[in-house]
Amino acid sequence: MAKLSPLLKQATPVLAERGEGVYLYDTDGRRHLDFTAGIGVTGTGHCHPRVVEAAQRQVGTLIHGQYTTVMHEPLLRLTDALGEVLPPELDSLFFLNSGSEAVEASIRLARHATGRQNIVVFHGSFHGRTMGAAALTTAGTKFRAGIGPLMPGAAIAPFPQAYRYGWDEEEATRFALRELDYLLATASPASDTAAFIVEPVLGEGGYIPSPPGFLEGLRERAERHGILLIMDEVQTGFGRTGRFWGHEHSAARPDVIITAKGLASGFPLSAIAAPAALMEKALPGSQGGTYGGNAVACAAALATLQVIQDEDLVGNSARQGARLNDGLRKVAADHPEIGDVRGLGLMQAAEFTTPGGEPDAAAAQRAHKAAADRGLLLLTCGAYGNVVRMIPPLIVTESQIDDALGLWSQSVADAVG
Repeated sequence: MAKLSPLLKQATPVLAERGEGVYLYDTDGRRHLDFTAGIGVTGTGHCHPRVVEAAQRQVGTLIHGQYTTVMHEPLLRLTDALGEVLPPELDSLFFLNSGSEAVEASIRLARHATGRQNIVVFHGSFHGRTMGAAALTTAGTKFRAGIGPLMPGAAIAPFPQAYRYGWDEEEATRFALRELDYLLATASPASDTAAFIVEPVLGEGGYIPSPPGFLEGLRERAERHGILLIMDEVQTGFGRTGRFWGHEHSAARPDVIITAKGLASGFPLSAIAAPAALMEKALPGSQGGTYGGNAVACAAALATLQVIQDEDLVGNSARQGARLNDGLRKVAADHPEIGDVRGLGLMQAAEFTTPGGEPDAAAAQRAHKAAADRGLLLLTCGAYGNVVRMIPPLIVTESQIDDALGLWSQSVADAVG
């Protein structure tokens, strides 16, 4: 009898039978408050009626129209709709299935467009598990260990992790930009550097927002040296941070945006967006794929976008995210084991540390497990696994935020004694 790979470890003990809104129901009928959203995927909640209806309707007419063989209406309509929310200069789209694929497509494009080899990434980054994307991922050794040699040309620069360094945000930003300049002067010459790729908020790296000054510093250096700035918005896009795109918390303008997770409410779909003049520099045959731009996924994505706009989910993300952050800080004030609380919108985290300031993964794991036992589903992240993150659907209400905070307070008390 076949079994799933033993490496696929569940973060929670739940065997889900159905989902509705912010809740998952297990096979015993127990309800769980889902503050994982499928790792930031189900922004419109589980089984939003409009997304379900759009997908069901599409399944009955056309499931798969391979988009380099034939064209189909859901893909064309989605492209038009995304044009309304993307920066206006990013007017050309290429659709794929996963975030990792989109990351690799953006790197291929950057190398073709610039004729340069190197890609600069930042400590704590997560850009995927496929071989090229893994070479760009520094959120933890588990994503890249034992598979070398990795794709050449990846250069790693510091990320302004203010809490980790023990500095304020301004000092951490100055340090990171100074070290980036040093990297360009020593290890990755600007003339050989195709792109900077950065997350507006580190995901697996610990839910650390990129300071606006850091992103703006990247933009200035990109323009000065003819380097492309790629924003990896796989997790931060589609309202997750309280703005439609995570980079909109700064004045930095991207040359390429990567999007995935929240794009289609759970259907596999990703995309890269770039100016048409840039996209045209990709070599013939370098973009394609069997399942990219699947008709059902596109129909679901179009419905997702309409729900986000009609229900003001970006605004709700900002409002409920502020409420969640405030509540997390109140819990932390009663428990010194939580060294830091941070996040943007509905992308919030609490970092557990020892009295000496060292990462305390054991306490984070205890709090995570206690929350699951109480019916609150969360995830951990960070290089040491000592950060507990909260990623509720964008439809979450004040009362559901308050319910989660009550469960979290009890769970932290259980975990730290």
